[in-house]
Amino acid sequence: MTVSASAVLTTRARSPRLAWIARHNGYLFVVPMLLYTLALTVYPVLVNLQMSVFNVDVMTFMRGGAAFVWFDNYTKLLHDTAFQKATLLSFVFTCVSIVLQFTFGFALALFFAKPFPGSGMLRAFLLLAWLLPSVVVGNIFRWMLDGDYGPLNYALSALGLLHDKQYWLLDPATALGGVIVANAWVGIPFNMMLLLAGLQNISPSLYEAASIDGAGPVQRFWSITLPQMRPVALGVLLLSFIYTFKVFDLVYIMTKGGPVDATNTLPIYTFKLTFDFFRFGDGAASSTLLLIGLLIVALGYSRLIRDEVVH
Repeated sequence: MTVSASAVLTTRARSPRLAWIARHNGYLFVVPMLLYTLALTVYPVLVNLQMSVFNVDVMTFMRGGAAFVWFDNYTKLLHDTAFQKATLLSFVFTCVSIVLQFTFGFALALFFAKPFPGSGMLRAFLLLAWLLPSVVVGNIFRWMLDGDYGPLNYALSALGLLHDKQYWLLDPATALGGVIVANAWVGIPFNMMLLLAGLQNISPSLYEAASIDGAGPVQRFWSITLPQMRPVALGVLLLSFIYTFKVFDLVYIMTKGGPVDATNTLPIYTFKLTFDFFRFGDGAASSTLLLIGLLIVALGYSRLIRDEVVH
């Protein structure tokens, strides 16, 4: 049975709603993600901004009526020595972690740049460190650095390098280093994969031309590899900075910010301020400052990349 063209036109004319849906059906697919983003990202950020300018404690959080204090919470935080120490610790934790992640990640990327038998399986094995949940990684390193049963103490004692028990995560002098090593172990595969993708996009003809001109491996690395990898490296460093500066779960699982606040980074400090001391207004202000700082870094990176493209 065939349907005439006039019947089709009549049906479309009688169904303006169906025609509208046909024209705008692409937007309907975006609506669920938009609602998800608004509910779980935009709305919490707005509520946090609102709370940061009120003196919210346990009573006012439950009953309402918190006093509007303008920017007093921010001023109080910026003059708080605990906040300053937490910020400094976050920068130390982030910078040292990034150096370790990028250095070892770049070395592994150079190692895997030329395929060899079993390279794919080895790369997949290395990625397990990044794919493991933070709670698993944190507990693994807590066990490895344990003073009584940890394999690190056993290995050092067997080599004659350690003659007494060392409680790595309970000593303020070594706790931060232990957390940094754990975080770097997680981030090295991530850096490796991004840098490896950048290396594979460099044209082999550049290396061939340099070899013909008599350039050695070191000269090719400094004259070709590094300049060509600059945009990728900047992107990796930015992502590593953002991911590392806001690390909370790994540090909390391993040390909970201790001992004696030796690993009390800014995310841990913000968490304690909010959920241990119930200073919700101060905690909201601290998390807002953390967000603003990371946004400034991201905008600075965007400006740097834009200038590179222009030039």
